[in-house]
Amino acid sequence: MLRAVPRPGHGQEAASDLEVVARRIRAWAAILTRHAPDSALMRLNRDPRELVPVGPTLAAALRCAIDAMAATGGVVDAGLLDERLAAEGAAVSHRADVGAGRPAGPPSGRHPLDARAPRPAWSVRAHLPHGAATVSRAPGTRLDLDGIGKGWIADRALGLLARHPGAIVDADGDIAIRPAPGECVDVGVGDPRSVDGQLAVLSLASGPGRRTWGVATSGTSVHRWSTPSGETHHLIDPRSRRPAATDVVQATVVAGTAREAEALAKAVVILGPADGLDLVDRSGARGAILLLHDGRVVVLPRTTELMA
Repeated sequence: MLRAVPRPGHGQEAASDLEVVARRIRAWAAILTRHAPDSALMRLNRDPRELVPVGPTLAAALRCAIDAMAATGGVVDAGLLDERLAAEGAAVSHRADVGAGRPAGPPSGRHPLDARAPRPAWSVRAHLPHGAATVSRAPGTRLDLDGIGKGWIADRALGLLARHPGAIVDADGDIAIRPAPGECVDVGVGDPRSVDGQLAVLSLASGPGRRTWGVATSGTSVHRWSTPSGETHHLIDPRSRRPAATDVVQATVVAGTAREAEALAKAVVILGPADGLDLVDRSGARGAILLLHDGRVVVLPRTTELMA
C-alpha cells in the first residue's frame, strides 16, 4: 500500500509521485529478490569470487543488513540462505499454514539462549564510487535479503515522498509511516490464530522529536512446514544454523524506521520472549507485542502508550 497526504491543491502532484515510487519499489524488489535467477542478489550468490563488486542499490540494502546484524548482536544474519533452503527442502507432503489454524509447537532441539551468534561469514568491505561496494564472503556463503530488503524498501520509498505532509508505505508487511501534522495512523496487529482477528491496534502520530514510525511483524505461523522430525519454519538461528527453537509464534515491533522494526521483530522470534524483549528494550524501540505458543500475549510495557 502506498499513500501520500498532499498539500492543499497538490493532489495531482501526490498521485504522480505515488506512481513513480511504485515503479521504484518494483525495480528495487527485482534487484534484491532471491526468487529471480537474474536478480543482482542471485548473480552475487552465483559469483565464485571471494570479493565481488555490487551496484548501489544492492550495496545499500547489504549495508542495511550489516546494521541489522550489529543491532541484534549477529542474531539477524543475511548470510544464511542455504540454511533456509535446507529447511524448506525438508518439508514433506504439505505446508502447514498455521495462520489459518492453530499455531504448532516450537521445533525441538533447544540450545542455550546465552550462546553467542557466530561471527558472520560475509561483509561489505569497501565502498566504490557512486554508492557501489565490494562484498566479501567466505566460500559457499549465499545471501538472502527477504525481510531486510522489505524494511529497506519501505524506508527508502517513504523518503521519496518527503515533500508531502504525510505518507505511508507498506512493503509486504513492513510499514514505514510519516503521519501528517494532526493525523493519527491506526495499524492493526493481526492474530495468526484467526483470519480476521487482531491482537491490538496501534495509534501512531507525529510529535516532538518523532516524525516517522516503522512497524514490522515476524513469526513462525506462515512459512511453516511438516517434516519427518516435526514442524519447522523459515527463521534460522545462526547459533544452531537450524530453524529457531522458540516459544514466540509472532512478534510485532514498533520503532523509528521499518528496517529497525524488521530486524528487531525477527530477532525477538529467534531469541524467545525473555531475551527478545530485553533486546527491544535496550534498543530504544517504542514497543513490542508478542504472541506465545501457549496463547499468552506479552507486551513491552511502554507499548501501551501506543495502543488505541
